[in-house]
Amino acid sequence: MISRSKSSTLLIVLVLAVAATGFAQQPTLPASPQKDEKKPAATLSAKEAAKNPSAEVLAESSIFIYGLGGGRAVLNQIRKTAIERGKMSLLNTEGKTDQVTYQRWTQRAETLNKEKIRLDQEFPSVRYSLVFNDEKVFGVLDDQVFTPREDASRTFQNQILHGLEALLRYKENGSTVGLIGKEKVFGVEYYILDVTDKESRKTRFYISAKSFRVMMLDYEQDGVKYRRKFYDYNYAQGTLVPFKTTLWAGDKVIEETEVGTITYGQKIDDAMFAGG
Repeated sequence: MISRSKSSTLLIVLVLAVAATGFAQQPTLPASPQKDEKKPAATLSAKEAAKNPSAEVLAESSIFIYGLGGGRAVLNQIRKTAIERGKMSLLNTEGKTDQVTYQRWTQRAETLNKEKIRLDQEFPSVRYSLVFNDEKVFGVLDDQVFTPREDASRTFQNQILHGLEALLRYKENGSTVGLIGKEKVFGVEYYILDVTDKESRKTRFYISAKSFRVMMLDYEQDGVKYRRKFYDYNYAQGTLVPFKTTLWAGDKVIEETEVGTITYGQKIDDAMFAGG
């Protein structure tokens, strides 16, 4: 656990890193400081920003952390493709829990809604795939394309559009960020940040004031409030990944996911995302 003083120091470092990449402005230091100046202007500016960070500074600070100090440049370089395998527990329409194994293939694009993503799910009685391509969702069963149920399609899209990448790629997506404030939830202090995309879809992120990791996010759809929590953070090829997530709909847990393995940078055949 990071102490309050270390947390403040970390945010100062992040503010300076953001400034160095052009996301915050740093005052120009005079060539010959006056004798009565006790601290450089840049340091004072960083400390002030640490006390009252802007929405953009917070977003960029999180991106900096998820890229292990390299920010979006590292994320873009490492995560050109992703192959993920794991297990899910899903609440079905009958109120029972299905145990599912899954594989997910992701081909990164300039913006999140242009990505190609395939999710293979193996249920006890059936195996099928959902594919996100060209901003559309379709299903594949025994090499035959089908139109998935609306709820299944919506859930799949929400994993993409209301996930961590909505924050990590907010700038590329043309989304806006807004700082709601700072709040303690069960004794943990969070910065609360809203990210709103071009389609007015809003995701609220709870960013740890100590680690700058996203610990949970909220969104609302059709009058239902959803909350996804992130656990078991670890590093995969030099980038930060939560290896366990839980999704709540109201007061019910409807999805639990545990990542077994995740690999970045391997070539993925475009045929994986074809519609037949």
